[in-house]
Amino acid sequence: MDLQQRLEELKKLLNEHSRNYYILDNPQISDGEYDCLFQELLEIEKKYPDWVSSDSPSQRVGGEALEAFTQVVHRIPMLSLENAFNAQDLFDFEDRLKRYLLLEDDSLNYMAEPKLDGLAVELVYENGILIQGSTRGNGKVGEDITAQLRTVPSIPLRLLQTDIPRLEVRGEVFMDRGGFEKLNAQRAAAGDKLFANPRNAAAGSLRQLDPAVTASRPLDFFVYALSEPRVSGCISQQELFSFLAKLGLPVNKHIRFCADIETVITRFADLSALRHDLSYEIDGMVVKVNDFALQNRLGVKARAPRWAIACKFPAIQATTTINDVVFQVGRTGAVTPVAILEPVDVGGVLVSRATLHNADEILRKDLRLGDTVLIQRAGDVIPEIVKTLPEKRDGSEVLITFPDSCPVCSHPLEKTKGEVVTRCVNPHCPAQRLRTLVHFCSKAGLDIEGLGKKSVEQLFDLKLIRDLPDIFSLQMEDVENLEGWGQKSAENMLRGVAAAKTPPLARFLAALGIRYVGEVTASLLEDTFQSLEKLLQTSRERLVEVEGLGKQAANSIVGYFLDPAVQEMFIRFADAGVVPQVAEKRTEKQLLSDEVLLFTGTLKKLSRSEAKKLVKEHGGQIASGITKKLTCLVVGEKPGSKLKKAEEKGKRILTEDEFLQWLSLS
Repeated sequence: MDLQQRLEELKKLLNEHSRNYYILDNPQISDGEYDCLFQELLEIEKKYPDWVSSDSPSQRVGGEALEAFTQVVHRIPMLSLENAFNAQDLFDFEDRLKRYLLLEDDSLNYMAEPKLDGLAVELVYENGILIQGSTRGNGKVGEDITAQLRTVPSIPLRLLQTDIPRLEVRGEVFMDRGGFEKLNAQRAAAGDKLFANPRNAAAGSLRQLDPAVTASRPLDFFVYALSEPRVSGCISQQELFSFLAKLGLPVNKHIRFCADIETVITRFADLSALRHDLSYEIDGMVVKVNDFALQNRLGVKARAPRWAIACKFPAIQATTTINDVVFQVGRTGAVTPVAILEPVDVGGVLVSRATLHNADEILRKDLRLGDTVLIQRAGDVIPEIVKTLPEKRDGSEVLITFPDSCPVCSHPLEKTKGEVVTRCVNPHCPAQRLRTLVHFCSKAGLDIEGLGKKSVEQLFDLKLIRDLPDIFSLQMEDVENLEGWGQKSAENMLRGVAAAKTPPLARFLAALGIRYVGEVTASLLEDTFQSLEKLLQTSRERLVEVEGLGKQAANSIVGYFLDPAVQEMFIRFADAGVVPQVAEKRTEKQLLSDEVLLFTGTLKKLSRSEAKKLVKEHGGQIASGITKKLTCLVVGEKPGSKLKKAEEKGKRILTEDEFLQWLSLS
């Protein structure tokens, strides 16, 4: 593989893992592994700057916004930070600053802040009153979670000073260790899935559609910035923190002024020693140039400000032994090897399992049964095997053999060309059926009250539910006398099942667990076909024509609907009274009701999918090309041939900024 191919592979991997971490709250690799991949990408791009493309992770901020909430376009992007891992990285950081500022012996001073492991948010105050709160999202577009943020006790609804017309406050919502442990204990008692770490718990709590659920969670908040510090009248970061505290906003007491970079390095060591005594998780320290005038001169790059950097703590490590490897089968048939470890304490957590991801990863790390291995909690939360220690081998170790057949149903396993995942392709595999049932009932599916993961597993083991339609045939006498159930819990569950008989079509499609059909694709299918019946009767050729769908998803959907067992399942759904509903289209005139738009070139403030979503939200349509119906072409950087064709046909042409102004978003 040459370097350019490796660069493309890194971009794909990093974008995928970024989505897993930021959108799904389900990281598949450790922070340490992600940082290594990202550093490798940066080194290649530094060596070959002409290879840098607009879709590179080096040019973006974070993950995409969820679609369950109204989207909010940040007036000023919430940027990410570049990383430092040791003292030399910090010295190099200062050298870059001085070269950019044309300074020689002049000393720079800094502010050092604990880097909380929570969820970044923006709070908008008008005349001292909280009017909006949103998540960071992808840095440009976040989710409106105003109602949820209002429930966080440490976020003031009214500031102590009310004569500032508008203040955009940025900070971190988090959950402390005590609150996290108490919440997980409650979830364990209720049979609900436990949160992996306080960060996921905080993110999951804020993304509850019902603010009452958020209010029941032990969330906290610290402020760390304003989107525009100049509105405060402050001249430095240090002065700004005093100003924010006077407004009544919570400021972290462990923030320190550092007169020079050597003091920064000392403070990082002090904070590393202090971190385990704190009541909340931190994963590093943020360093900012103190002087705002210097910050303005330094400016920002594509994904991060030049004047700040995040110092990451090294992962906590320990050695242990691989006692066994088990193979788990997921909802889509993916077979994942999991190492069973000799239990070992890693940073106060007893670790006994670690995912090995796939067969290629086992070979790459040369892992064997009986090996002594170095493990770490990367980001202090996710256990991973860093490497084997071959010098500890005594000859009794055994190669780990990936099975040829499914460990649950014995069906032959398959590996698609170009994929690292090995799959069981038997649609009737019990493990897949169970995972599909769990997904269907979960919050990511139809969110059926009373049917959490443990309840579904119990009913499946008792053969009370074997497939999805069985859920809608459950009766009171089936469950009220089961262990852990009673009349009230059974009644609540049956009410939840009844409510799930008329789900939104898009949510129903996403809940089925069709490969490549998530929330976005499901919404696209609902918008296009407007009924389940029309979708079931459609052809592969028609699906491929759907803007934004793709051949891979189209093949998966058609293959799914052609399966005789699936066709029988839909008949049983209908017999049970399951009738997915299509959202009524708005009849009132909207801003873009008569418009057909197309985007070309690289957009700077929006991703292509975000731009298309804004058009649809305002009643417009998306064109497939420069057609007669096209009314407007929105042009980004390097637009290509579409611009010339549109000019020749006399079409209206707008820049990205003009498009946002049209929608009153800038």
